[in-house]
Amino acid sequence: MLFNMPQPSDFANANLDEIVEKLTNDEAIALTSGVGLFHTHAIERLGIPAIKVSDGPNGVRGNHLLMSTPAKCIPSATALGATWDTQLVEEVGLKLLAAEAKLKSASLILAPTCNIQRNPLGGRSFEFFSEDPILSGLITAAYVRGIQSGGIGTTIKHFVPDDSLSANEKEDDRNAYDVIVSQRALREIYMMPFMLAEKYAQPWSVMTAYNRVNGTHVSESSYLINDVLRKEWGFKGMVMSDWLGTYGVDQAYKAGLDLEMPGLRKWRTSDQVNRNINARKITARDIRARARKVLELV
Repeated sequence: MLFNMPQPSDFANANLDEIVEKLTNDEAIALTSGVGLFHTHAIERLGIPAIKVSDGPNGVRGNHLLMSTPAKCIPSATALGATWDTQLVEEVGLKLLAAEAKLKSASLILAPTCNIQRNPLGGRSFEFFSEDPILSGLITAAYVRGIQSGGIGTTIKHFVPDDSLSANEKEDDRNAYDVIVSQRALREIYMMPFMLAEKYAQPWSVMTAYNRVNGTHVSESSYLINDVLRKEWGFKGMVMSDWLGTYGVDQAYKAGLDLEMPGLRKWRTSDQVNRNINARKITARDIRARARKVLELV
């Protein structure tokens, strides 16, 4: 039986400086937003392929929300966290999840979820490893190492905290509510799993949360994305929004949000972005900087 597995791309050897220089404004804009639900843009003129992402975290669903191709279902993240066994979790990532992603032609898994369980009523708490930030971070790192050692990328999510129902998982008004949190709680509890994952595993991408933190949406927070994630922790990967978790044009670009997902009802259209460039709210250089991060992942 033949499977449509992702193959190594010639683009991996491309000179990114030259590619970015050759991009038109519209092509650069296209690279910073998705296509449909689960793909990035291809630029055939420059040999830039599209990549496919797939939902996780306790399986690889593929590119359909309903009636998708059956996939292996591993134990929930909470069950994996309860093992306290990083070697086992790493093996799950390599032998089950990375292999399954290849069968579904997905280059990037939208997992793991390393938010903190704060309330048993959280409807998506099964996606989280633990209420303990150290355990969550070490299990997350093992999950990431396993998958990425199999040649498939990961997306740790949702960066960053939330209220008592856990980060990004308060469903009531989740796109607008504001988490007011002290720096100590922010760093010692909510951001700790993300920091440990970056320190010990270097995930290829990070997904931002829907909510605001101390007044600013995470997808528009230069402090969280540029200052903490990139400058302080040394993150070199791509930052994407949660699905429909982008709320404007200029602030998200300036904050360092590389990819708006999905490609439905999006802000980053050629018309809207060029209007912002003409109004000098952002520059073509801003767009190319974000497009380059997407190309580095591709």
